[in-house]
Amino acid sequence: MIACSFERLDDKIKTFSKFGDTGKGGITRFSLSPEALMARAEYKKRMEAIGATVVTDDMGNMYATIPGSENLPAIVAGSHLDSVRQGGNFDGVLGVLTAMEVAETIVKEKIPHRHPLTVMVWTNEEGARFEPAMMSSGVICNKFDKAAMLASVAKDKPGYTFGQALEESGYIGSEKNRLTPDKYVALMELHIEQGPVLEAEGIQIGVVEGVCGMVNYEFTFVGQAGHAGTTPMKYRKDALYAAVKTIQYLHDELNELDSKLVYTTGKISAHPNIHTIIPDEVKFTLDARHQDPEVIKQVVEIIHKIPAEVEKCKVSFTEAWSRKTVNFTPEIVNYVEKSANDFGYSSMRLYSGPGHDAQFAIDVLPAAMIFVPSVGGHSHCELEFTPTEDCLNGANVLLKTVLYIDQQ
Repeated sequence: MIACSFERLDDKIKTFSKFGDTGKGGITRFSLSPEALMARAEYKKRMEAIGATVVTDDMGNMYATIPGSENLPAIVAGSHLDSVRQGGNFDGVLGVLTAMEVAETIVKEKIPHRHPLTVMVWTNEEGARFEPAMMSSGVICNKFDKAAMLASVAKDKPGYTFGQALEESGYIGSEKNRLTPDKYVALMELHIEQGPVLEAEGIQIGVVEGVCGMVNYEFTFVGQAGHAGTTPMKYRKDALYAAVKTIQYLHDELNELDSKLVYTTGKISAHPNIHTIIPDEVKFTLDARHQDPEVIKQVVEIIHKIPAEVEKCKVSFTEAWSRKTVNFTPEIVNYVEKSANDFGYSSMRLYSGPGHDAQFAIDVLPAAMIFVPSVGGHSHCELEFTPTEDCLNGANVLLKTVLYIDQQ
């Protein structure tokens, strides 16, 4: 069976790890930064070297296409090249590198294919420099307003907008080059799992059925400030104590729901945040994710059972944001599983907790994802790592999946 090249893929991984290298095993490669532009130039050079035609759209998304034998819509595969601050060498970029390797394998091995194959780079997936995350796929797939996105201000340069960065990058192309269902038949995105499950279970390939739905709530507790040394305990209205009791309540109740539910209190603030003053206002967030909308509904019901007053402090909460569960195209998900079986790789079906560009793209055309293991479950940090052997497994599954789609 024809497979991708370990040596070529390993070279791609090592080469791209130089763009934004932190010197500590990871990268900082913000969208449209000099480091990101170097990565884009390397991608363009390598794709043109195998005969691909490279174009960009009005959001700077890049499309490198090798022709097929018939005049058919293209199959697209890819991900993003930007990273978070002090991120790793695999999140996002591996989806681009494996797609590049699949295209190069098809060209070098002269594998017959009816459809053109496009290797795609999405602009500003992380949102680490310009918010929000998945910005350009959001615009292309009608989730975000383009004008608002162009006005997004950089976190590292006051007053500097995404629109300015895009203009200066030299990668603004035509709106006619956008990902649309008339030009593309299906989309594939390979990604590291960003979690510990595949490695812990000894599984080589994650067959991604969709992206979990989620809710994010912010809670506010209002008490009364007072001197830490003079206010007897029975007279206190300690907002932090009320918040702690509520966090404990939420954990106790949510633990009784489905074992696949994950929830996090990741942000908390106390006012006035002085060690000699009783906190009078405390805020915290709750992020909860699950693939079943009914479980998310139960989470919200538990939240709404919180009383208006806890430990003599007023309680309020608001939904900050939410997303519905996204299910990928069953037929393509089956191709991923079949492709893993063809190579003799172990696989399991799962849902992604993090968001990905593919979750927006599914509203435009059929789509699915492939996961490969993350060592230690590490991601969005310099410890992020996946051995090239595991990356190659994913590339091979991507290759075979693309060829299955091509036969339809």
